[in-house]
Amino acid sequence: MDDVVPFEPMLVRFLNRNWRNRDEIPDLLQEVYVRVYEAAAREQVRAVKPFLFTIARNLMIDRLRQMNVVSIETVADFEKLNVIDDMPSPEVQTSAREELRHLQKALDGLPRRCRQIVVLRKIEGMSQRAVARKLGVSEEVVESQVAKAMRLLATSVHGQREQVVASAKRYVALRRHKGR
Repeated sequence: MDDVVPFEPMLVRFLNRNWRNRDEIPDLLQEVYVRVYEAAAREQVRAVKPFLFTIARNLMIDRLRQMNVVSIETVADFEKLNVIDDMPSPEVQTSAREELRHLQKALDGLPRRCRQIVVLRKIEGMSQRAVARKLGVSEEVVESQVAKAMRLLATSVHGQREQVVASAKRYVALRRHKGR
């Protein structure tokens, strides 16, 4: 602790420059000393000055974080917070579910080997080499089958996507009409 005392004036200036509430400076200084003492009890501190100022900086960061935390108990009504719901709208959810159904239908329509390779490679995330080993085919076969499947799926889903978008637009129009 004797190694820290010579740095006190410098530390007080540092705290004054970096902390707005001057009334809290003595408390901050005391907390820095407590943390330094606790750390010194655990291990030998070689570079006292950088260690001291790092503790002071971290303490100020901790205090700022605590000041910015809003207790859940202090907010009785979430409506008053004006929190924006970032959940997709029902229309977007419906459209996404429909697109997923179409994708599943298109995936089911792929040739058996092609579907098997796509599921292992793209859905289960296996490497091209692992898929080739598991199915007893070359990596080139895996690569070509994935490319073929992606073309077939894109063609299939794109054609059905237009139907989904039209259906979603009709749904939105009906909801607006009912709301009037």
